[in-house]
Amino acid sequence: MNAVGQFSIRKITDVLNGRDIVHDLHKHDFFLILLLEKAEGSHEIDFTKHQLHNHDIFILRPGQVHTLSMKSKSRGYIMEFDPVFYQPSNKLADQRFKKAIGKNYCKIKKNNFDKLESILSSIFIEFNKKQEDYNDAIKIYLELFFIEYLRQSANEKRASKTENLYIQDKFEELMSLLEENICSKKNASQYAELLNLSLYQLNFITKSSVGKSVSILINEQIILEAKRYLLATTNQIKEIADHIGYEDVSYFIRFFKKQTGYTPDAFRQNFK
Repeated sequence: MNAVGQFSIRKITDVLNGRDIVHDLHKHDFFLILLLEKAEGSHEIDFTKHQLHNHDIFILRPGQVHTLSMKSKSRGYIMEFDPVFYQPSNKLADQRFKKAIGKNYCKIKKNNFDKLESILSSIFIEFNKKQEDYNDAIKIYLELFFIEYLRQSANEKRASKTENLYIQDKFEELMSLLEENICSKKNASQYAELLNLSLYQLNFITKSSVGKSVSILINEQIILEAKRYLLATTNQIKEIADHIGYEDVSYFIRFFKKQTGYTPDAFRQNFK
């Protein structure tokens, strides 16, 4: 990898080249943005399935697994970049970026979709013309894209009270921390400390947001990470246990079975 990182953007029509595509379950080490002007097919992200529709936008984070099936007449853009290429320019931009990448899927209204598509069209032109400082221009457009994406993907049912906004912000921050740290931190108090909250406060936030305790969310993230590796890699069970932070593979197997009803081997055999 070079010092500036990796970036690409392509028109979906060029990727499809007049043919349907089917991509089996796999994982990436980069961010992927799929903007669909017109689409038919399906997209499963971390074992949650979505049907493709016109004016859909998908954002995948490094480490997530997905399958994609798309019909030949689909149109839009597919954009990929790694964490080296795009690093938000300030704290506010970083907060926006983390919120945006926490939303894997968003259905956009037609008029609002045109604004987002226009930004990606500008990025596409910059990337292909490669004029002076084009990488810097692309990064500026990316920040504009994430601003607009968050505007359009905001939950209309969400209350506007400051207290509720604070709870949502802290919950989103927790979910980001879980994804980043789950292999090394599995104790609820560790996440409370990272967020400068008491464990009581953090449990109040998670229960208010999704009706679950912090410990349950930790267990769910551990299982999600295990499933990703079981289905998207050929790693041995011991290697996966080591990756997730379990030195005792037999304990990991018991934990996985308790949470899912399957041993890791059985899960791999039944769902791959």
